[in-house]
Amino acid sequence: MSLTPRNPDFETTVRESFARQAMMATAGASLVEVTAGHCVIEAPIQPNLTQQHGFAHAALTFALGDSAAGYASLTLMEPGQEVLTSEMKINLLAPAKGERLRAVGRVLKTGRRLIVVQADVYAHEGEVIKHIAALQGTMVPV
Repeated sequence: MSLTPRNPDFETTVRESFARQAMMATAGASLVEVTAGHCVIEAPIQPNLTQQHGFAHAALTFALGDSAAGYASLTLMEPGQEVLTSEMKINLLAPAKGERLRAVGRVLKTGRRLIVVQADVYAHEGEVIKHIAALQGTMVPV
């Protein structure tokens, strides 16, 4: 499988798209790293995005993982193409406890009609980093 970008300006494309995402802005998320077939997004665990036990809500975990995987896909698209999530599965492995979450998305396989992706989400609490979620899904070029 080739992770060769078809858009020489893929990083700018991804960063401009990320800047338009209201959900990521609401979460206070940052686009940390963008390379071909790979994307890292971080967000603080804010009190308004926690659940009743004080952990980051699973919706935040899912949104970060889905976005990291989607942007990893976008790095491999033709100029002018976008991607949409077709399906995404999440395994919540541990409570999202700490100061921030870090989602690492990557492309497993590209095709003309489907892109298979993965993302792992980690909670950072001081010096402790814990793997809290694993996602796998499919993106569709549009």
